[in-house]
Amino acid sequence: MNIAFAGFRHDHIFGLYNTVLSSDVVNLVGCFERDENAKKQAKERKNVEFNYNTYDELINDDKVDIVAIGDYYGIRGSMIIEALKKGKHIICDKPLCTSLKELDEIEKLSFEKNLQVCCMLDLRYLPQIEKVCEIVKNGEIGKIINVSFTGQHCLDYANRPKWYYEDGKHGGTINDIAIHGIDLVRFITGKNLTKVNCAKTWNAFALNETHFNDCAQFMVEMEDISVMADVSYAAPKFNGRMPTYWEFYFWGLEGMLKFNIQNNEIHIFKNNETVIECD
Repeated sequence: MNIAFAGFRHDHIFGLYNTVLSSDVVNLVGCFERDENAKKQAKERKNVEFNYNTYDELINDDKVDIVAIGDYYGIRGSMIIEALKKGKHIICDKPLCTSLKELDEIEKLSFEKNLQVCCMLDLRYLPQIEKVCEIVKNGEIGKIINVSFTGQHCLDYANRPKWYYEDGKHGGTINDIAIHGIDLVRFITGKNLTKVNCAKTWNAFALNETHFNDCAQFMVEMEDISVMADVSYAAPKFNGRMPTYWEFYFWGLEGMLKFNIQNNEIHIFKNNETVIECD
């Protein structure tokens, strides 16, 4: 299949770009970037070659089967909708979009046209996750009752894209970060998100951007499991490993499990603690 890239506004998309370049099953047919500064940086950093002058030119190219989208968050929904209308499959950095209206239209078009819409949710492919799934599936800590996770990031003014703070381009901290954690809980437990109990966002750290709610906490239900999370841009800029960067706790009726994606250890607590090293 042939893939074309539209937008290089976030570093995540370069991971997919590199994967495509090394793939023997997917062919890169071209790239587009509307922002001249982002285009220049992509050329300098990754030698990205841009052969489409407009997004319309890309989605109207019959050679393109899949559109990979990495533009700023607020425009992604409309880009996906336009590509689906042209019969293209989609793979997108998270989030897919920033409004429920766009999400409904994306779902409608994908079903009507039998097209795949995929999000780059890669935490599930980390080495320890296969073992965590096995532990939970085998009932080693019993029926899962509660889950808690933190996915805190540092604000990192110096390196984070400036469009984060521009009106209409970001879409909110929960929408930005939480999907990785929710996806991983769903992948491990097989349970879907069924209810939002409460959520709060507020500004605390982005003192120069008081409209930007950098702190975010929420509590949801995933069928019969209660989930509580903090995905704030509250972590300090730190060269070591931050313990609040994607740390997960699962409480079962017969024990507790803890892991952090920054190392390959899984901690199981019953009458004593067991530590499993994953390659």
